[in-house]
Amino acid sequence: MSAALDAWPPRIRPMTPLDLPAVWEIEKSAYVYPWSRGIFVDCLRIPYVCEIIEERNVALGYAIMSMGGDEAHLLNLCLAGSARGRGLGTRLLEHMMALATREGVGVLYLEVRPTNKTAIALYRRAGFRRIGVRKNYYRADEGREDALVLACSL
Repeated sequence: MSAALDAWPPRIRPMTPLDLPAVWEIEKSAYVYPWSRGIFVDCLRIPYVCEIIEERNVALGYAIMSMGGDEAHLLNLCLAGSARGRGLGTRLLEHMMALATREGVGVLYLEVRPTNKTAIALYRRAGFRRIGVRKNYYRADEGREDALVLACSL
């Protein structure tokens, strides 16, 4: 079987340092205030759970999660613009939730901008519920924006 066929359909695998240029490009294109490249380097070094979703050896998105004890925190989940609307965000989120469950995590937390309606809908479909608000959490064009804190029992 050819390498091109091996890479189809989209697959999820651990992120490596070789993925950082593609991850950084996706991040910059998705966010007005992206994470720095150094944050991604640190996430791999710590190590957090860093996963890539790719198709034909091209990164389409990524997710990063920290785990400790019976809790996990989804720190970032992002898809390239061209990959949105195909169910890949759901697939990547379910993958991260499954990894956390296998490690004995009972609750997965995350923050999301209240203005990110697409992400909120994704998380709600996956069983996340709002448990709080972090005031002035995100940088915004005019000052700061709150974050909704969501949680899901695994």
